[in-house]
Amino acid sequence: MTPGNHLLTVLTFFPALGALALMILRADDHTWIRRMAMVVATFEFILSLLLIPGVPLGSTGYRLELDIPWITSPPIHYHMGVDGLSVFLVILTTFLTPISMLASWNSVTHRVKEFFIALLMLEVGVVGVFLSLDLFLFFLFWEIMLIPMALLIGIWGHDRRIYAAVKFVLYTMAGSILMLVGILWLYNATGTFDLVEIQRALQTASLVLPAQTEMLLFLAFFVAFAIKVPLFPLHTWLPDAHVEAPTAGSVILAGVLLKMGTYGMMRFCLPLFPLASRKAAPYVAVLAIIGIIYGALVAMVQPNLKKLVAYSSVSHLGFVVLGIFSFNAIAMQGAIYQMLAHGITTGALFLLVGMLYDRRHTFEIKQYGGLATPMPRLSAFFLFVALASLGLPLLNGFVGEYLILLGTYVVHWQWSAWASTGVILSACYLLWSYQRVFFGEISVEKNKTLPDASARERFILAAMSVIILWMGVGSPFLTRRTATATDAIRKSMQRQQWPEEAVTRVPDTPPVGVASPGQPARSLERSGNR
Repeated sequence: MTPGNHLLTVLTFFPALGALALMILRADDHTWIRRMAMVVATFEFILSLLLIPGVPLGSTGYRLELDIPWITSPPIHYHMGVDGLSVFLVILTTFLTPISMLASWNSVTHRVKEFFIALLMLEVGVVGVFLSLDLFLFFLFWEIMLIPMALLIGIWGHDRRIYAAVKFVLYTMAGSILMLVGILWLYNATGTFDLVEIQRALQTASLVLPAQTEMLLFLAFFVAFAIKVPLFPLHTWLPDAHVEAPTAGSVILAGVLLKMGTYGMMRFCLPLFPLASRKAAPYVAVLAIIGIIYGALVAMVQPNLKKLVAYSSVSHLGFVVLGIFSFNAIAMQGAIYQMLAHGITTGALFLLVGMLYDRRHTFEIKQYGGLATPMPRLSAFFLFVALASLGLPLLNGFVGEYLILLGTYVVHWQWSAWASTGVILSACYLLWSYQRVFFGEISVEKNKTLPDASARERFILAAMSVIILWMGVGSPFLTRRTATATDAIRKSMQRQQWPEEAVTRVPDTPPVGVASPGQPARSLERSGNR
């Protein structure tokens, strides 16, 4: 065990120490509460950047691993590790947390100490989920995350906040119960909660799952993750949670919490239950495509600006699920990239909507109009982020969707054709909403004197815009570091012997821009439906 192994522990629990420090401060000392919370969150982000050299380019397996016995009976280990799949999701979490705090600097005026403590504890739960390699530990952090998020919605939300918080808890807990049953079944069969050991037992055939059992276990995990994504038709909790949550809650919810579902599918469903994953793939793909189109169509007719952005998440996360269950290297690379891109662009959209709400205290589109005249800077940032979200080339929203559609086309061109309509519809609802909010005549007298973006808001939006542009131009920096994790997941699905009728061949296509050491990158060969 090297000293570097402790980095993951510090990353996970440092926000908890910050929350403990906030408890010492007086409840009415809002200035120092905000400052201390911001310092803790910023230091956590800087610390998370050390994960990039900790996961070298082309490295296999888990890095910075720490495995310490925790509970003797049952044998539960404090097992943490990071790889190409989780490293940037952790960094995304630590980046959006201080951004969310800065966005809430003036808008949160009651129970300020409790608000920032909840944000820090939420960060503990999310980072723990992405780093845990013990199923019990993973489930523990999964549940820890639930509590502060429900409090953020229920205490600092809007008019129907209690209803939205209860709905969020009920949906998440329903999925958690199913996942817990699956975890306990695997423990009973293997005698361990360790993900690496369970995966090794399945791949070496020391544990053989009957087809029906594997499908039931797959569904137990998949439904829990599908609720979190959320995948159609399990999405109904999301619009209510987003509309009623404070701006910081919406940013973290859209930027990070939804990715826990797609992360779980790639970390657990595919490697542990490959046969069931392949059998379920056509049905999952259909649900993902329905979600892409349905989410875009509902967003197009929304009179509520925040709900419009919420339904856009349903549509964009459908692309991620489709890319995962295509089992194609390019599409899975695109799915990981799209998780990160969606976290930035949709988080920025919620920040912009929150800034408008701080000025007018309404989300209704009809209450706006002509805002480009009194607010030119904010309107320019809004247009930039909207173009990124709809997939304009050179911005981050383009790369992920392009890779997903390209990789899916290789496997099943009909899926790609149907999903591509979501790209067209996203341009429709985003540009139309932008036109109604920022262009035209100012019909509401209050809008004529609205202040433009402040220095604090310009800093937030500039930081998000720089990341959007950098991800769009420098995408190989991300794809090269997630390539090994993607290949490991695909190889873990190919190691078992399948019944002939259950086999779906996966094109052995390398990720875009990624080559084996010492070999040039191969060009994509077009192929039909395998």
